[in-house]
Amino acid sequence: MNSLLSNNKSAVFRYCVVVIALLLPLVSQAAELKTKHAFETHKNITWAEPDNMPLTLDIYVPKTGKKNYPVLVIYHGGGWLINNNSIMNTMSEYIAGNSEYVVVNTNYRLLGDNNNSVHINQIVEDAMGSLLWVKEHIANYKGDPARVAITGDSAGGQLSAMVLLNSRKLESDGFAGKTLGFKPTYLPKGKTAEKIAKRDGLRVQAAVISYAAFDLYKAAQNGFETSSNIFWKLGNATPRGLFGDGISVDKNPEFYKAVSPMYNIPTRAQYQLPPQFVHVGSTDATTPPASSQQYVDALKAAGQPVEFKIYEGRNHAFLDNGCNEFLKVCFDRDAPEPLNDIIHFLDAIFWPAR
Repeated sequence: MNSLLSNNKSAVFRYCVVVIALLLPLVSQAAELKTKHAFETHKNITWAEPDNMPLTLDIYVPKTGKKNYPVLVIYHGGGWLINNNSIMNTMSEYIAGNSEYVVVNTNYRLLGDNNNSVHINQIVEDAMGSLLWVKEHIANYKGDPARVAITGDSAGGQLSAMVLLNSRKLESDGFAGKTLGFKPTYLPKGKTAEKIAKRDGLRVQAAVISYAAFDLYKAAQNGFETSSNIFWKLGNATPRGLFGDGISVDKNPEFYKAVSPMYNIPTRAQYQLPPQFVHVGSTDATTPPASSQQYVDALKAAGQPVEFKIYEGRNHAFLDNGCNEFLKVCFDRDAPEPLNDIIHFLDAIFWPAR
């Protein structure tokens, strides 16, 4: 997605080719998943129904004998127009079976849903809402609501970063309000967006940002809302503005910056963020390493804690299920090292005695 930040036609072409490859049938499937211990799964749990559209999530619970576990919430990728949480099934199973975390793999609305009427800020609100649902209900699945991390890849990385950076920018009027705040799709009974913000109810203890999209403002300037962005066609949706009619990147840049992590990083004095682990593949042409580096540099300049790693020889989407020979990525080969690094990063925060 961030390759659209360039006006270079070859960059846009590479972007389109990569996206097409993401949707090609997997030419080979992953081998049998290797895990250290068993886990149980709870599938298709409805957590909200915005505009009568059920949104579901899956929960994976390790079977290692503990009374409760820290929680990792996953947001899938797909350009906000394609895929659902099933694309992250193997990642969810790997973490649940090789570490001691309850894993929540969640769905959110796509831009093309509800007759192509969903706005990008509503997708952020879905990500926020699912996290609030998890915090309220995860104890029923042996999860500890006081120990939660979030992660996502590509578009899901943007959502993870937005939840992290805007956990207190909430208001009941949402984007219709004066501050372009967010109203989470799900709110606990008796709670308002303002009450959640006041008690910092969306705060998490860690975040893992995987080959994410960080600047939708520049992406929109360079054609993201037009047919040059093949995601619209692949999502069976007509190209249009991310915020619907009447809002454009030229006339309303503040809308686009409000959903772009690059423009929402607080200084340490304003609000101390939890630790982040940002990573990307060295050959990623969709969200190239330079964009992740820019985000990491901005975090460091703001005094915020962050770890950064570039994985050599990996293209985009290496955490997805199975293998894709066009992208030359395969979960069995390319995902275990990053996933083990993610587990190590989280263990240092949630299991420091190890």
